[in-house]
Amino acid sequence: MDVVSLGLICGLVFGLFSSLIMIPMEVESRRKKYEAISSAFVDRFMIGLIVPSATFGLDPLISGLIIGIGLSLPSAIITRAYAPIMVVGAVGGLIIGFVTKSMVG
Repeated sequence: MDVVSLGLICGLVFGLFSSLIMIPMEVESRRKKYEAISSAFVDRFMIGLIVPSATFGLDPLISGLIIGIGLSLPSAIITRAYAPIMVVGAVGGLIIGFVTKSMVG
C-alpha cells in the first residue's frame, strides 16, 4: 500500500477514535464540546497522515513517536491537559508507526 493511502486511512481511524473517546466529556457548552471534538479529530488526523510518509530515515516506530508527541504538544499546552493528550498522541504515533512498518516496509 502506498504511503498516501495508508496515511489517509490511519488519519481517519485515529481521528475518529480520538473524537469518540471525547464524547462523554463534560464541557460547559455544546459549542465548546463540538469545537474540542473537531480540533481533536484534525489534530489526530494529521498525525495519521504524516507518520507514514515522514520517517526521517529512522525506524517508523521512533518517527511515529516523535511526530505523535510533537503534534500533540501545542494542544496539551493550550488546554493544560498534558497527560491524556500526550499519551494518546504518543501511543497513536507508535501504533501508526508499527502499521507503517508492517504495511510499507
